[in-house]
Amino acid sequence: MGDVIGTKIPGRLDRLPWSRWHWRILLGLGTVWVLDGLEVTIVGAMAARLVEPDAGAGLTAATVGVAAACYVAGACVGALVFGRLTDTFGRKKLFLVTLGVYVVATVATAFSFAPWFFFLARFVTGAGIGGEYAAINSAVDELIPARLRGRIDLVVNGTYWAGAAAGSALALVLLDTDLLPTGLGWRIAFALGAVLGLLILVVRRHVPESPRWLFIHGRAAEAERLVDDVEREVRAETGAELSEVDKKIEIRQRGSVPLREIAVTAFRDYPKRSVLGLALFVGQAFLYNGITFNLGTLFADYYHVASGVIPLFLVVYAVGNLLGPLVLGHFFDTVGRKPMIAATYLGSALATIPLTWAFVTGTGGAGLFLALLVVTFFLASAGASSAYLTVSEIFPMETRALAIAFFYAVGTALGGIVGPLLFGSLIESGDVGRVAFGFGLSAVVMALGGVAALLFGVKAERASLEDVARPLSTA
Repeated sequence: MGDVIGTKIPGRLDRLPWSRWHWRILLGLGTVWVLDGLEVTIVGAMAARLVEPDAGAGLTAATVGVAAACYVAGACVGALVFGRLTDTFGRKKLFLVTLGVYVVATVATAFSFAPWFFFLARFVTGAGIGGEYAAINSAVDELIPARLRGRIDLVVNGTYWAGAAAGSALALVLLDTDLLPTGLGWRIAFALGAVLGLLILVVRRHVPESPRWLFIHGRAAEAERLVDDVEREVRAETGAELSEVDKKIEIRQRGSVPLREIAVTAFRDYPKRSVLGLALFVGQAFLYNGITFNLGTLFADYYHVASGVIPLFLVVYAVGNLLGPLVLGHFFDTVGRKPMIAATYLGSALATIPLTWAFVTGTGGAGLFLALLVVTFFLASAGASSAYLTVSEIFPMETRALAIAFFYAVGTALGGIVGPLLFGSLIESGDVGRVAFGFGLSAVVMALGGVAALLFGVKAERASLEDVARPLSTA
């Protein structure tokens, strides 16, 4: 254990007016979800093309589901490994490393020549993205003012769907066999993802370390200088007079926190919060990964939509998902976390009922099915984004990145690996009833997340992170 210090840094960060400095944080860190959306949607949009003999990947409808599971499995492993390193070595070092891993692996995906290589490349790509979730969510929440944290976190996570829309629109061009050969377009798509990753890496180099992480890890003077600089910049830009901060917290500086202490904190001190985190992540992961990864083959096999047109459907689907956090995000700071999380989870589960009916009866064809998908996932996307917000808020700062990683990994392993594998096999069966069962199961799992929010939700809106969960290092 180190020295005991008093700091006002949390209060100083929380009372800052919105400024260009905050926009730089969002640009440098929030754009990672664009990459994830791009990756997942490219596979979904190009699934029908990847299974064609001339594509050169050697995949089938079922093995597209295996590739999706490999990506998610990699994300789970990456989240745990990099999450631990993020809490130990800092947010900034790790969000540079994880983005580098992503860039290398997605380039490798573009050169896939056999299913096993495609699976391996997808696993490593997922590892980079999983590590990003832990490093980025913790950094964003520690730098954004408390009064705005909910809506900003939801918008940041919701930008996943901007990447998804871009990936689908890109696929429209890259799947056009009049422009590119069957085996080339999908390779270019993955290579372009790496280019975008490199551009983000350049911007990210200028994002600072979290002052909250610095003052706990024996670097209090550096944290104070950083916040002093930010305050001067904000005053110069906005002309605002920053109010004095009275609240001081006493912290005993320390190095890394042992894994045993982290586990005890989560499951002995906060058991209800742990159940909440798991329920939210399992629900959204099962629904999203199961349906989204296989959406292309579902439209192709059951609605006979041509592979070159499927990306257009997915653009509409992605835009609906993007609008959810954008439209509903501010209510998580005003109406509150608990009612909004419950409403989005339970609402999306209920919306799956007419979706399944339209699918089973064939009423309205692909158009009605797509419209009902948009309604369902408008709600589900806000709920899914709130899962990351929740686990980032409700555990102590010293464990934040690993808490995000743990609940993401466990929840996603249970829901995000089983979902793609199950839906892939159900879709390949050609049986409408079996696929409908998959929709119903997804709705039940999502509804359980909503029930957990009602029972165990935490009132974290507009509250300092240190008030929501007392730091382990508090003297």
